[in-house]
Amino acid sequence: MIVVVAASTTAYMAAGWSFGDALYMVLLTVYTVGYREVRPVDTTYLHTVTIATIVLGCTGMIMVTGFLVQALTFSQVQRLLGGNRVKSNIEKLRDHVIICGFGRIGTMLSRDLSQGGAPFVILDHDEARLAEARSMGYLCWAGDATDEDILRAAGIERARVLATVLPSDAANVFITLSARSLNPNLQIIARGEAPSTESKLLQAGANQVVLPAHIGAERIAEMVLFPETTRFIRGSQRMRELESTLRDLGLEVDVVTVADGTAIVGRTIEEVEARGKGAFFVIQVNRANGEAVTRPPSDFRLDAGDGLVVVGRNGGPIHAIFSAPAERPRAGRTVY
Repeated sequence: MIVVVAASTTAYMAAGWSFGDALYMVLLTVYTVGYREVRPVDTTYLHTVTIATIVLGCTGMIMVTGFLVQALTFSQVQRLLGGNRVKSNIEKLRDHVIICGFGRIGTMLSRDLSQGGAPFVILDHDEARLAEARSMGYLCWAGDATDEDILRAAGIERARVLATVLPSDAANVFITLSARSLNPNLQIIARGEAPSTESKLLQAGANQVVLPAHIGAERIAEMVLFPETTRFIRGSQRMRELESTLRDLGLEVDVVTVADGTAIVGRTIEEVEARGKGAFFVIQVNRANGEAVTRPPSDFRLDAGDGLVVVGRNGGPIHAIFSAPAERPRAGRTVY
């Protein structure tokens, strides 16, 4: 069309027309408006130029218009069919996982679930993140997870687990409240940034709360206090495979420190494990002087500063037991 307009304008100008009159005449013709000729078309040359402009220009505009309509229609149909296909796939899911947020943590969570073969659907309102998730082959649904209709669209009534890992504590609390009201039997795992948010998420209905900053600080403390143990547990491929196997069994390996002033200082291994009621057992004790005691006997007494390598159930009361303050002795109403 650019070539036709340029050639026809040049042809009219060759007959003595001004550029403005020539371009105006060409545009009126190719767009089939046809108000009137700006100058008389009374020669064979002008008749030929005008006929060529009508045939080529009108045909070209029909083709351009048809192409634009086809492109727009195809885009809309593709979006409609794509949305219906995703909706159909979500409706087939049972006992799946709903991931709210495809940020840094959501990306890693999706990768691990995909490797583990667990069915899941991702909720996010950011189109760029959704495009990235789709490119990885993940099932996604666009929308704000704080909206109950979006949660229903993700099949929350049939879901087994909901993981809300948005960076906003307020949004995670709101999603937890909505999810709990929509599915009382749902297991909810929520992310929290501020330590004070943990209690709010638990009150809102979360089964477990993960504090990434707190976990990161614990790992760094392990590396500082017990570098050899950390290297042994976290560093080798064999131990990572063992940790993966334990996770499949609902167990985890952890390192905890016997803090001064807690109730387990001076206790034996048997007494500490009895406090957990079978939730964990101690497999190694690392003394503050660097001595490592593997397979400690049941009567082994713990001192402040010791590091314990424990194996326990996921979400068990390990840290709660090891951080409990020592009981202060009483004599009547007096506490010493």
